[in-house]
Amino acid sequence: MNLSPVQRILGALLMAFSFFMLPPLAVSYIYGYATAPDPWSLQFLIRGDGAARAFIIAFAAIFLTGVTLWYPARSGGRHGKQDLKIRDGFLVVSAFWLGLGTAGAVPLMVAESPHMPLTDAVFESISGLTTTGATVLIGLDDLPQSILFYRQQLQWLGGMGIIVLAVAILPMLGIGGMQLYRAETPGPVKDSKLTPRIAKTAKALWIIYLIITIACALCYWLAGMGVFDAISHSFSTVAIGGFSTHDASIGFFEQPAIQYVAIVFMLIAGVNFSLHFIAWERVRLSLPLEIRGWRLRVRARRRPFVPGAVVAHYRTDSEFKAYIRILLVLALITIGYLHFVGAFSDWREAFRKGLFHVVSIGTTTGFTTDSPSAWPGALPVMLIFASFIGGCAGSTGGGMKVIRWVLIFKQGYRELIRLLHPNAEIPVKLSGRAVPSRVVEAVWGFFAAYVVVFAMMLTVLMFAGLDQVTAFSAVAASLNNLGPGLGEVANNYASIGPVAKWVCVLAMVMGRLEIFTLLVLITGEFWRK
Repeated sequence: MNLSPVQRILGALLMAFSFFMLPPLAVSYIYGYATAPDPWSLQFLIRGDGAARAFIIAFAAIFLTGVTLWYPARSGGRHGKQDLKIRDGFLVVSAFWLGLGTAGAVPLMVAESPHMPLTDAVFESISGLTTTGATVLIGLDDLPQSILFYRQQLQWLGGMGIIVLAVAILPMLGIGGMQLYRAETPGPVKDSKLTPRIAKTAKALWIIYLIITIACALCYWLAGMGVFDAISHSFSTVAIGGFSTHDASIGFFEQPAIQYVAIVFMLIAGVNFSLHFIAWERVRLSLPLEIRGWRLRVRARRRPFVPGAVVAHYRTDSEFKAYIRILLVLALITIGYLHFVGAFSDWREAFRKGLFHVVSIGTTTGFTTDSPSAWPGALPVMLIFASFIGGCAGSTGGGMKVIRWVLIFKQGYRELIRLLHPNAEIPVKLSGRAVPSRVVEAVWGFFAAYVVVFAMMLTVLMFAGLDQVTAFSAVAASLNNLGPGLGEVANNYASIGPVAKWVCVLAMVMGRLEIFTLLVLITGEFWRK
């Protein structure tokens, strides 16, 4: 195996990632300017709002590390520049999340506040980049604004990385939920990439992701959030991350409109971005403007815009329909039970909070307005189980993905029918098209690996001293990229030990990379020539 391309790409990614230390550095200066006795002094340039030094050091350290990795392999080594092979792809993807997650911990370790130890800093960074939203921090309201912005930015970057990974990269490696999506979708989307080149696909997805983020921030601001909170929460909402700038999460804000805005955009972000891509293309072709490179140009209108066609595009997708139906059923059960037992004095409050938490936990976002772990009956456990389903394939959501559960259900139903008709040939279908048996086998293989990994991690956490409820929900929340759990981890993970935190870190990465991406690295066959 030629590791030179992997080293070159990882070095380039680290160099690029280092420049994302500059936005929070700018935030540090903006918020430190108002209280600085002399905003033009060297001391202010070093301190800012108290965390500027951390981002300056992090920028330099990460950039130099990237250069150290990239420079020796810049020409591809003795073999020259080579295309990445499948094995190289697995290493690049794994190194991307592990390397950037570790690098992202640098400013959290260097900062005066919160000044986190290595384990906590890596936990917080990985949680952000994998859009899990689990946190070990307490007292968010007292932290520097630049640190708060940095955490939100980590989730936003991780969310976009997930989209590009799921839509453009994992299909070429033969793994991931997009395999399943292509199996049921007719037309050009069945190709390995949505567009002929990955760069073009990634750029289109960035544009869609950015448009949704801007729309979300504007809606939060119009609903009553301040500018900083609106931008910060739009990052974690669209990324389905769940980080907040306040300990009380979305519950910090009293306006009901803010919760409804969050519900809408969590639902949007939990949908397969390939569907958004196709809808975007239909809208774009109807506009008298087009983007070439990164510039906006005027052109003749190509075709009329038909809103019904865009709606039908979503309505006819099997995964999307199952996604909406599952959340609707869970919402009806939750709202009805909360109202029946009198958990809230007003039925409108029960409706709003019940719907909010079903969408938040069902899409694996992890925002809360109060503590759903204290809700009556089986509701907390039911919501945790909902996170195992998660969002759609090719979305920023976690979990096992809706499409896999749809196929498992259809496969199970087929086996029931076979009991009555043993000799019948009954294909598993999605949107009227037969799904290849190889895809169905892959789903069951993923499910089996998921159960085994879950059981092993659960056992380790219990040996580490966690009770059954806390251990179960911690693994579920980490592996499903949910964040909040039950028991000791209902609000944060600060109280669990270092061993448990490292297990959760591994669970977050494995859950985000669809498990097989990391498991394949420990097989002997992977390292054989």
